[in-house]
Amino acid sequence: MARDTLTRDQIVTTAVGLLDADGLEGLNMRALGKRLGSAATAVYWHVKNKDDLVLLATDHVWGELELPDLDAADWHTAATTMATELYGMFLRHPWLVQAFAAHVLYGESKARHDDHSLALHETAGFTPTQADRAAASLFTYVLGNAAGAAATASLTRKLDQGDNTAEEQIHHAMTKAREIAMRHPRLRARLETPAADYAASPDESFESGLQALLDGLHRQATA
Repeated sequence: MARDTLTRDQIVTTAVGLLDADGLEGLNMRALGKRLGSAATAVYWHVKNKDDLVLLATDHVWGELELPDLDAADWHTAATTMATELYGMFLRHPWLVQAFAAHVLYGESKARHDDHSLALHETAGFTPTQADRAAASLFTYVLGNAAGAAATASLTRKLDQGDNTAEEQIHHAMTKAREIAMRHPRLRARLETPAADYAASPDESFESGLQALLDGLHRQATA
């Protein structure tokens, strides 16, 4: 693709696809140029560097989120919707979890989401301080729950690429973890359940934890 026909939107959309497939560690201008059918140098006419590209890709996927109508839903329903939508975005794009650990992320779509989140709480009667606390608590909860999925995606990529070293390391780590768990009664009792799998959690743990968090935030705001 020639430089004069390449657009920023094409670059960002392709970068998101590359990130979804190969993670943050797989994003580089040469790989991106190959996907675009263009020389890597042509990409630099539209984005400054890899960090700039990560910011653009992040804001692009943040734009996927549908924000609830605050006049059409009660606080609890709208807050549940926003948190669930955010969680789904992290599951679709697990590299975002990596990005939060390595980049300071900002952008118009993210700002739109964050502002809507604050408006949601303030509309329900939260003070600005309570709204800040609620928004931060919900975001941290969602991000933390998505960390396991991001780690699993990273390990799966290594295995899919035939990385025997990664497979050996995972097998060794899980064997050692089981040996340690055998010395602790409650962990030992769970070794033959799905909860013993890497980064696993009980069914519906995200949903139940979210409802408990929302109940606590509402009690604090109305006390």
